[in-house]
Amino acid sequence: MTRAPKTAAVYARFSTDRQNERSTADQIDLCRAYAAREGLAVIATFEDKAKSGASIIGRSGLGDMLRESRMGRFDVIIVEALDRLSRDMEDLAGIYKDLSFLGIEIRAVHEGVANTMLVGLRGLVGQLYREDNVHKVRRGMTGLVKQGRSAGGRAYGYRPNPARKGELVIVETEAETVTRIFEEYAAGKNPRDIARDLNRDGVPPPRGNVWNASTINGNKTRGHGMLLNEIYAGRLVWNRVRMVKDPKTGKRISRPNPREEWHVVDAPHLRIVSDELWATVQARKMSRSHEMPERRQKPRHVLSGLLRCGACGSGMRVHDRDRSGRTRIRCSRHSESGACDHSRRYYLDAIERTVLDGLRETLASPKALAEYVRTYHEEMRALSAAARRDRVRLERRLGEVKRSLDRLVDAIADGSALMSSIAGRINDLEAEKIEIERELASCGEEEKVISLHPGIIAQYERDLETLAEGLTGAFGDGDQRAVEALRSLVESVTVMPAELRQPVDICIRGRLTALIDHDVFPTKRMVGGQVVAEEGLEPPTRGL
Repeated sequence: MTRAPKTAAVYARFSTDRQNERSTADQIDLCRAYAAREGLAVIATFEDKAKSGASIIGRSGLGDMLRESRMGRFDVIIVEALDRLSRDMEDLAGIYKDLSFLGIEIRAVHEGVANTMLVGLRGLVGQLYREDNVHKVRRGMTGLVKQGRSAGGRAYGYRPNPARKGELVIVETEAETVTRIFEEYAAGKNPRDIARDLNRDGVPPPRGNVWNASTINGNKTRGHGMLLNEIYAGRLVWNRVRMVKDPKTGKRISRPNPREEWHVVDAPHLRIVSDELWATVQARKMSRSHEMPERRQKPRHVLSGLLRCGACGSGMRVHDRDRSGRTRIRCSRHSESGACDHSRRYYLDAIERTVLDGLRETLASPKALAEYVRTYHEEMRALSAAARRDRVRLERRLGEVKRSLDRLVDAIADGSALMSSIAGRINDLEAEKIEIERELASCGEEEKVISLHPGIIAQYERDLETLAEGLTGAFGDGDQRAVEALRSLVESVTVMPAELRQPVDICIRGRLTALIDHDVFPTKRMVGGQVVAEEGLEPPTRGL
């Protein structure tokens, strides 16, 4: 009896979007011709276009092939060369190890059947080749910069010259905005006000929808930001940062390089601001970034870092002081860019007083609050017991399904069973496995119940008592323990938008709320310095 030919899958990949789209098609044709010569029946093809071999993350074609390999669909995987699978030693070895366990051969048209030695050598050579390419690319970029051309990236105020690769030309309308920014900053205007005025005037930003102070101000360590970009003074700077790939996620992350590794080249044809204006701006930035520590603003308010804007969710920060010296706060996003319509200023002491009055009301019966938590804990424990029983049952069945699949795969690998005779059973088990995993994912976790340990409730009660003691005196003037207790109880204080001279709703979200997903403090309303409770503890409200 003639034995059926081995089944095979073909995998093809090319690295960049600059390569010919026919690259994978040519690889597949080559692999099919090899399969015909070797008497292999190609039943599936997989490909990844413009995907680097540096990582297996984000390569859907490879992922599909490996997934179908585990289902036993084919006996052989054919590639043009092993570096099509991966140019990383660890990844290539891992792929070979997994496929060998499944009894699947890897065959490379130009290299033959893969074995441990070949995989080790090709993995090493592939990784060295990739790393060598990185050095060559960087060398080429350095050469471009030395010629006064851009090595990549786009700076506001410039566009690429289509007639010459790497050359930039000035965009006059954007150059006017650059000059405006530098002149206004040199005249004493801060980046927040500059960004706000640009948004008000409808000037298109470099990216996104609005100008932000950070776009203008930048980061000194990374050399980013318009006021720090030396291209505006006629100097090209390259190699300020390097990109590294996180092996766990495949994401590229930038890291700053030491300044001595930067490449700086004069490019007078790209100058937008004069040397005098550039020097004035840098001197002002230097003076502002080297303030004495004792002159720098420190978080010294009870609610520092806890205040939130009810319109956009951004933080609220100190904006100014009135003639009497009272501190006023405002939405930071409105101050930074004018992108939030919540423009009203609020007196910080009135907000603090509202929050403290709300906590005083809650402290009237801390035992009732603790009892509420205990009751919630008991109910959640009863519900989680049923969920736990379901989870145990599903996990037990999942283990049985996986063991059955392993036995079937072993039977195919040792030749005691034909793929054609058990393919239906494998498919049924795979479908059941996927369904069980879906049900397990929908079961959720029990972390919230675990987090409500009686010890947490006891600590919560102690914080309430400490805060109660502090509230009886001049709060905030010296009792640091009371301040810490308040900050341990309050997660955020959200100031809802209101018209001038209209009541202000302040929603205080307690940290206990974050644990149980219920609101246990009442929402407070500030009316001309008076505090009025909107709702009580029953039912739980949307607020604190």
